[in-house]
Amino acid sequence: MMTLGACALALLAACATAPGNQRPLVSLSLPSSQVNDATRLRWLDRVSWGANASSDAHLAQRGLALWMRDQLNPGSHPAPLPPAAQAQIDAMAISHTPLDQLVLGLDAQRKAADAIPDVDQKKAAQQAYQQQLNQYAREAQTRFLLRALYSPNQLQEQMTWFWMNHFNVNLRKDNIRAMVGDYEENAIRPHALGKFRELLGATLHHPAMLRYLDNAQNAANRINENYARELMELHTLGVGSGYSQGDVQELARVLTGVGVTTAALDAPPPNIRPAVRADYVRKGLFEFNPNRHDYGPKTLLGQPIQRHGLGETDEALDRLARAPATARFISRKLAVYFVSDDPPQALVDRMAAAFTRSDGDIAVTLKALFESPEFTASLGRKFRDPVHYVMAGVRLAYDDRVALNVNPMLNWINRMGETLYGHETPDGYPLNEAAWASAGQMNTRFEIARAIGANGAVLFRADDKAPLEKPSFPQLAESRAVRAMQGGLSADTREALAQAKNPQEWNTFLLASPELMRR
Repeated sequence: MMTLGACALALLAACATAPGNQRPLVSLSLPSSQVNDATRLRWLDRVSWGANASSDAHLAQRGLALWMRDQLNPGSHPAPLPPAAQAQIDAMAISHTPLDQLVLGLDAQRKAADAIPDVDQKKAAQQAYQQQLNQYAREAQTRFLLRALYSPNQLQEQMTWFWMNHFNVNLRKDNIRAMVGDYEENAIRPHALGKFRELLGATLHHPAMLRYLDNAQNAANRINENYARELMELHTLGVGSGYSQGDVQELARVLTGVGVTTAALDAPPPNIRPAVRADYVRKGLFEFNPNRHDYGPKTLLGQPIQRHGLGETDEALDRLARAPATARFISRKLAVYFVSDDPPQALVDRMAAAFTRSDGDIAVTLKALFESPEFTASLGRKFRDPVHYVMAGVRLAYDDRVALNVNPMLNWINRMGETLYGHETPDGYPLNEAAWASAGQMNTRFEIARAIGANGAVLFRADDKAPLEKPSFPQLAESRAVRAMQGGLSADTREALAQAKNPQEWNTFLLASPELMRR
């Protein structure tokens, strides 16, 4: 029979463990006492996509420590989207069509269009194909915005954006417009707060990454180093970490044969020589083709590769993900995202130690960041990039009221130069203030502040031609969150607000204020 003490210990262990035999819940060591209004808003602005009245009320009710535990462990509690947002997502083709069916159907559509002999008919068919690709890309962008605006799991959505930027793919290349939604949904989001090694492997196995960085063309005797180079320079070790051009070449050889199939879903495997036939792998559109793999001996980062076939790739990813340079590189990039453009080295070192100690657990690494005095001291100082600026403005202005048409938001983000999934090069969008604080950018932000604050009703009509509701602007001055933040506004901002001639202008001045440019 269990003693009373043993029962208590068992109960505590059960409470600290996520469902499904996952790792124990990651919790922050924070004061149990309630934090004041200003502190809650600063945490919300940094951890979520922007403070608003409903999230502030929830944080106040839950308490900072428990709220942060929920955020770091999104799989531990149900957190559905509002029905009006979920219904929009459920209606999307990318939400109910498997990726392989979607892409292979598009390939057939493209080939049929190219085969049409009549010039005008061919042009129309090719345009229809491009429009279909654009639709899938727009669905992915819309789904991301709806989740970032309304998901209770705000940190997961923040980290999904962070990792999509870190493992960047560009929708303008090839047919990636059709793949990017699945890439975010199945390669990035499930691992955004999990183990870095699993996230790294998920991106490598996704056709969007293999197409974007040309590994689908990487084969023995026809080596393409693009993916191998970015895998080391941008995804794991970082520039100046000690790897050589020889390591890039060896990793490229490891990755030969890792590619994307264009065969029909029910097609038999390709004809492979008997000695390596058992090495063939196909999962959806991912394919490892032994005919294209370099089976020669390889050495990576000073150590021989022991496995063979696709197993070489797993061994290489293990080595890269667990390298000390990777712990430092990832930790610094997270600190830039959440703390400052030039984070203190002591903070990065503590985060890297947590990353290494936990075998690359992203939530554990973030725990070290969020518990740090450097994080607390930085609140309210991190400059918002365009995506964060638009999201924060809409969340603050319209709270949890579900937008029916996010196209205006996408247009605002595009105008500021941070199109979702639109960065051309593999390094992703910059995370520092200098990249987004030009005079031209500030002028554009003022115009967007006016659009949100004076004409935001465009977000709540499903038809672009439908009349706007009256009033067509939010009542920001009446928001609980805005009232709570007014004490922290500068004298200049308060003076500007006092001179506003009407509520629309008041909204615009607030949303364009220096305080709203930072999180």
